Parts: sequence; C-alpha cells; structure tokens
Amino acid sequence: MEFPMHWLVILVVVLILFGGRKIPELMRGLGEGVRGFKEGMSGANQPQPPAQPAQSSSEKPAEEKK
Repeated sequence: MEFPMHWLVILVVVLILFGGRKIPELMRGLGEGVRGFKEGMSGANQPQPPAQPAQSSSEKPAEEKK
C-alpha cells in the first residue's frame, strides 16, 4: 500500500504552521475533547436525578464597612 501524497503535504503544512513543540499539546487537547464528548454522550442516555433546591441559611454574613 502506498502512502498518499496528500497526507504528506498535510503533515508538512501542520509542522510549518504549529512547529514541533505545539503538536503534542494539540493532540493532547484533541484527545481530551474526544474523551469528554464520549463521556457526555454516554451520560446523555442515562436519566438525570432531579436537582435538589439549595438550602439557604438564616444567617447572612456581616458586610464590612470601609
């Protein structure tokens, strides 16, 4: 199987635009994004429990005067 020439051109352009140091950071961010998307999609199929109302305390913090 032959390596398509267009992939080589794309790789060269990416190297020129981002440099060798930025590519691992970009790939890490892409991986985290895909992982978060998959987790969100798997969580979307599960029913969410109803939200509990926030409990308010009767004591309010004293405001400081300057």
